[in-house]
Parts: sequence; structure tokens; C-alpha cells
Amino acid sequence: MTTEGDDSAAPPRQRLEWLRAASDRLPTSWLTVIATGLFLVATAAFGGLATAAEPGPVAIEPGQEHRNDQFAVTVERVLLVDELTEAGVYVDDGERVLALVVTVENTWTRPIAVHPTSSLTESVRLDGLSDTPPDSIARYDDGTVAPWLQPGVPAQLVLAWAVKAGQFTDAQPMRITLSDMTLYTGSFVASGQWWDDPAPAATMTVTLDDIGAGG
Repeated sequence: MTTEGDDSAAPPRQRLEWLRAASDRLPTSWLTVIATGLFLVATAAFGGLATAAEPGPVAIEPGQEHRNDQFAVTVERVLLVDELTEAGVYVDDGERVLALVVTVENTWTRPIAVHPTSSLTESVRLDGLSDTPPDSIARYDDGTVAPWLQPGVPAQLVLAWAVKAGQFTDAQPMRITLSDMTLYTGSFVASGQWWDDPAPAATMTVTLDDIGAGG
């Protein structure tokens, strides 16, 4: 039994006309909001609004160059030696020297000094020593410590750490991470330009070569 005014008893066509008439009375802005809300709900349900995952570091091989806006870095060798005073590293009893040999080109427009607390040490990290800056950075050819790199002029460098004897062993795989840095320009309180915020961009694995007293 139906009662007067009960829309559920109306024929389908009349109900559609009632629905159409009711929607015509809604402000257009309301309809837009409702439609947008339904779209967002449906999209979210299917993961359409999920943030796309950023690509991780690429895997490269030793000897392969990684280039960015600050440096072009080519990792050549990782060596374990008894001492390396010519590169500015001095060891105590029970210590040896781990030396990372790299070729670095300054790709920026200004000369860059490379030393243990410079941005180069943020750009090149070794697993096992990633939180320890090198004791020295020197040119491989003449032993100049903390050299300046001129734009566009590659230089072979040694990043060297004094490490405990036995901490690293011959033929040990060494994972190296190369990062890209962001250039910041200061204003007001800070001034000048500097590189910061390393973002891992490339990784590689190099086999450690124990050469004893050197060679």
C-alpha cells in the first residue's frame, strides 16, 4: 500500500524526471564540487593520486664517469697500504692507510678547493667510512694537499684514511656512492654560494687491493 506523496511508488520515468529537476535546482558550483569529490574518491581508490617513486641511484662500473653540475668523478682504485705520508696521512701503530684514487674534474664555473671537509667528501662516500671524512685529500701526481681544482681541468686525487689494521682486507668489495649536490646562493644574513644536500645518484662496487708497503 502506498501513501500520497510517496515517490518510491512513482513510475521509473517520473522518478528520473524528478531527479533531473532536483539536479537542475542545485547551483552549478555544487555540482562541480560533487563531481570533483567523486572523481577524487575513485582515483584514490585505484592509487591514481599516489606520488610517483623517485628513481634511485644508478649502478655504474669502476672507471665509468659520473658527471653533474659540480664535479665529474671517475673512481679508479681503492688501495690498502702501510703508509702514505706523501699524501699527508700519518698512521700510528696498528694502523694502515686506505686510499681511494679518483679523477675529478671541476664542472662548475669557479675554482673549488678540495679538502677533508669540502663538498667533494659529501659527493664521494665509501661504505664503512661514510661517516668519517678522509684524513687528507691530495693530488696523486705531486702530493699537493688540499688542492684547488680549476674549471674544466681534470686532476687525479687520493682521498686517504688512517684505518685500523685488519678493518679492511685484500679483495674486499667496497661499495661507493656518488652524490649530486645542490647549489645555494645566500642572501641577507648568508652570502656567497655553496654546495649542500647530497643526493645519492650512482653506486658502484670496487675490489680493494692490498699493496702492502706501496706500489
